[in-house]
Amino acid sequence: MAEKCYHVCKAVLVELSTLSTDCVKSRKLRAYMEADQQFVEMLVKAIVNHPEDVKTNRIIDERGVLITLDINASDMGYVIGRQGQTARSIRTLLKIVGAKHNARVNLKINEPVGGRGPRVMRSENEVVDTSAVDNLNI
Repeated sequence: MAEKCYHVCKAVLVELSTLSTDCVKSRKLRAYMEADQQFVEMLVKAIVNHPEDVKTNRIIDERGVLITLDINASDMGYVIGRQGQTARSIRTLLKIVGAKHNARVNLKINEPVGGRGPRVMRSENEVVDTSAVDNLNI
């Protein structure tokens, strides 16, 4: 029985070696592409209030794989989380998925148009109106 398995395995290896390595790599890349991109979409759609607006784009370059995430402006807070913890967790999980397929995967979250206004910086000399709380008896 073991000898039969050995011959079958050897025949499969010979067959695989005759295929071009590009063909084998492209099959693996297509299967992997579906895995990491679908993983991000599934995870983010479970978090946000507008799952129909979740879109991902996958780009491969010399530094690895970049998945760009586009979401509804009202869902930015859900995806980023307090102090960025949700986004950091999604990136960590995505890196684990990438490590499983020997790829470096990064996530970029695109800020939607009109998602956040410019920050207003207060100067230290600016007077703050405290009349609303001056008469509190605590």
